[in-house]
Amino acid sequence: MCGADSEADSEDTDEVSGGANPAFSALLEDSPEDLYENAPCGYLSTLMDGTIAKINTTLLTWLGYRRDDLVGRQRFTDLLTVGGRIYHETHIAPTLRMHGEIGGLALELRTADGSRLPVLVTSVVKSGRDGTAQLIRTTVFDARDRRAYEQELLRARQDADRERDRAKKLAATLQRSLLPPVLPPVPGMDVACYYHPASADDVGGDFYDLFPLAGDTWGFFLGDVSGKGAEAAAVTSLTRYTLRAAATSDPDPVAVLHILNRVLHHEYHGIDPRFCTVIYGLLVPDANGCAITLASGGHPPAVLLRAGDTPEFCPTPGGQLVGVLPAARFSSAGLRLGTGDTLLLYSDGLTEARTHGRDRYSEEQLLDFLSTTAPRSATETIAEVTGLLTRFGDGVDDDTALLALSISH
Repeated sequence: MCGADSEADSEDTDEVSGGANPAFSALLEDSPEDLYENAPCGYLSTLMDGTIAKINTTLLTWLGYRRDDLVGRQRFTDLLTVGGRIYHETHIAPTLRMHGEIGGLALELRTADGSRLPVLVTSVVKSGRDGTAQLIRTTVFDARDRRAYEQELLRARQDADRERDRAKKLAATLQRSLLPPVLPPVPGMDVACYYHPASADDVGGDFYDLFPLAGDTWGFFLGDVSGKGAEAAAVTSLTRYTLRAAATSDPDPVAVLHILNRVLHHEYHGIDPRFCTVIYGLLVPDANGCAITLASGGHPPAVLLRAGDTPEFCPTPGGQLVGVLPAARFSSAGLRLGTGDTLLLYSDGLTEARTHGRDRYSEEQLLDFLSTTAPRSATETIAEVTGLLTRFGDGVDDDTALLALSISH
């Protein structure tokens, strides 16, 4: 039994190794010449002047030439395109002379019918015993599938770029429709605004406006809708027009916010709740400046910059998010602007920006920043804060809206 097992094991070993199986051995007996001629890649040997000395059948088949057409008659550079010949003379040949090898080159070879064959080429210099360069051996890989794949990737990228450009244009157009193109002039006052989009690919929910009411009264607001994209844009549009419409019937800031709260809660209290934060103000110019009444719905407090004094927040306590509760509480606060005074409203994209890569900017830091500037008009204040946003760079994660009002000097 042991002998039988040993004999069986021996047969299995011979079958695997091919050592005792004539048919298997025959399959393995490829001559070196056959391996060279019918390799899955092209082989080419040239003299140092580029004259083709040897070429395998695989490469001849790809190119559509007979061996006699090339060997001893053509140089390797004759098979290259015009651009390839220039590249060979300026880069490939000098590199081979200096280093004796070069690899991973993407070239195109001209076939017998005039078409182009994209290939990847690796070349090495064969030297004699005395170190004298004798031949250049070149391996050629068919890159047609790779080129087709690259071209397909390029087309896909171009399609994606075009689609992104269309999306950017749509987002920019939609964003502009949610903001006033210009602010109307208010007699005796300087007014300025700025909108900083955090992304060109999406629509933000920040908004602002300034508009005349009855008599010498003006309404203004600045806010931020939750979310981004088309859904947020729809809420922003509803919010802006509701604030304007409510102010024409009752300009009192608290009454305006109550109306907006009822509208948003009614429209968006279901499975996709939406809300906003907003400061709404009433402005009444007079001979000595202007009187302002503010009401806030969960929005960061406005900053008052008085001439000759340190900046301070304008408290509007008790203001809740707009649209979350059916009966939210809002309260108002009054102030006066005199000559040289400025009121700044902003959205939280400014005070939540990242500084030094990770630290969040804060409302206190904003006050510190504004305290280092000289008394500014509304236009100058917006320019200062715009410069601050620019210095944040990629640290601004959210859209930022700015609105400033000041008494003209």
